[in-house]
Amino acid sequence: MSNTSSETTPAVCANCGKGEEASIKLKACTACKLVKYCNRDCQIAHRPQHKKECKKRAKELYDEKLFKQPPPLEEDCPICFLRMPLLGTGRTYMSCCGKMICRGCVHAFQSRATRKNYPLCPFCRVPNPTTNEEYVKRLQKRTELNDAKAIFNLGGSYSQGRFGLTQDHAKALKLFHRAAELGDTGANYSIGIAHQRGDGVEIDNKKARHYYELAAMGGYVTARHNLGCLEGNAGNIIRALKHWMIAAKDGDFASLQKVKRLYSEGRATEDDYTEALRSYRAYLDEIKSDQRDEAVAADDFYKYYGSIKD
Repeated sequence: MSNTSSETTPAVCANCGKGEEASIKLKACTACKLVKYCNRDCQIAHRPQHKKECKKRAKELYDEKLFKQPPPLEEDCPICFLRMPLLGTGRTYMSCCGKMICRGCVHAFQSRATRKNYPLCPFCRVPNPTTNEEYVKRLQKRTELNDAKAIFNLGGSYSQGRFGLTQDHAKALKLFHRAAELGDTGANYSIGIAHQRGDGVEIDNKKARHYYELAAMGGYVTARHNLGCLEGNAGNIIRALKHWMIAAKDGDFASLQKVKRLYSEGRATEDDYTEALRSYRAYLDEIKSDQRDEAVAADDFYKYYGSIKD
């Protein structure tokens, strides 16, 4: 009887050829994952031979990650449990409890409230702040708790000089970096914007692209759209189309329009545009609810949440 069991080729060091033994654990090249080494000396010695192949494969791996459909940017609304709208006007951060609530739930709760002049948080029932000072104090309190979204919002307030704060790009950028380290994807986008505009830093388009990519991989759809624009302007239409297709699936209308334009110019196929349109509509169906439709129709989101004025 023939032996049908499959045997894998033993791993060996790409430099010295030494095999993996019980006392020696080979480590893969962290950039490309293609080869293994028994120690750092072997990795350094083999670098001249491996460098070209390593860079090529590392770029392929990075692109696989970059063009993968990202997870939802936000968790589902904690009240209605529907997918959170990606547009900022469709959700709000509650500085009292740190929850992100969809516009529909804010509207539904506030429309039933008896004290509309003093609206409450739909989640924790704490009265909303009524002054700039109170709002900023709440953000600062949550910042001390390492609330990434509060840190990001405080950074945005300094960046734009809002809520009574003096505009300070350097302080804003410091807060954005801290929020990004704690996992806030929007903070990476804002850091990218700062580098592209030169807000508190030297203009550096390479760094701007880097932070846009981090934000896009984290699900920040505007960063994904911007990357598509950068690629399109550079003549990299295939890469631009990939970005815009992903962004359209996450509900970005501007990216859908970009795909439509490429199709009308003959630089994208009918199937491309059909898929972008289908996925965009699927996203709208996923976030749709009667409460959210009522909130949009009433246009009372900002009236009911936070009587704070810039």
